[in-house]
Amino acid sequence: MDRTKILIISVVLFFGLLALGVSGYMVIEGWPFMDALYMTVITIATVGYGEVHKVSAAGQIFTVLLIFLGVGFFLYVVGNAVQFLVEGRIRHVLGRRILDKQINKLKDHFIICGYGRMGRALCSYLTQKNLNVVVIEQNTKRVPVMDEDGILYLVGEATDEAILIKAGIKSARGIISVLGTDADNVFLVLITKGLNPELFIMARANQNATEKTLYTAGANKVVSPYALGARRMAHAILRPTVIHFLELAFSDESANIHLEEFPVSASSRLINVPLQESRLRQELNLIIISIRKADGTMRFNPKASYRFEAGDTVVAVGQDKDLMQMASILNP
Repeated sequence: MDRTKILIISVVLFFGLLALGVSGYMVIEGWPFMDALYMTVITIATVGYGEVHKVSAAGQIFTVLLIFLGVGFFLYVVGNAVQFLVEGRIRHVLGRRILDKQINKLKDHFIICGYGRMGRALCSYLTQKNLNVVVIEQNTKRVPVMDEDGILYLVGEATDEAILIKAGIKSARGIISVLGTDADNVFLVLITKGLNPELFIMARANQNATEKTLYTAGANKVVSPYALGARRMAHAILRPTVIHFLELAFSDESANIHLEEFPVSASSRLINVPLQESRLRQELNLIIISIRKADGTMRFNPKASYRFEAGDTVVAVGQDKDLMQMASILNP
């Protein structure tokens, strides 16, 4: 039973007991309202001040009954209070243990440091893509929000090595730092690089001057929300049609047109097969925009004679069903 129902029942029982006592003394003893109310209160409270007037035999029996009811009511309220405190603590401990077990089982996941507006939006997008996410947040006021969102989280400083290890930094796929200050983001990148040098690190830069520092510290990718937002607004003015297309391609709405990237594994049947013979464009109705080589070079609008190689990353635009078929072909 939730706390609201328990509170309502307790209030109803109290006033019901009060009404029973007052009416009982008024009927049995013929006392006025204030005397009956006073006698009822001191009887329920068991303070033992003594009777207001001499009590008859019937009144004595009624008083004994009223005392038992008052003690029962008191035990009910105290029992519910203790139960609430104990159950709340048990739920917290068991819930924390369940979260820790789930986090310990994770591999190839992303660690997001900070659950502010940007961190929460980022978690929402990654979980929609069926990616495993662990959040590290020091603000305990955000715990109810994280519980409501149903994500895995740890409460503590993201710059604490013990917390990062507990979040699975050794087996993670990447870490994203969206902490409140640039100093914290730089410090986190340095610690992360020391714990797992091969980990992909993305960091937020609030100041443009901090980008170089973050890259020097070891970040693989640095994003400045303010600079990015300003460029997006400028492009919306200068190239509105291009921006509209990109919004459709990256949105999660019903446009059904998406821009995605897919790695080419060594087990793909298209290894060393020319693009024109793969029939990806014809059969899947896709547009292959570019292919990123393993060394980082980009082949924009690749020629029909281009042969796929293991380690390539294909960037294509099309409908969901066609993109998923392409993913199964390139990386079976």
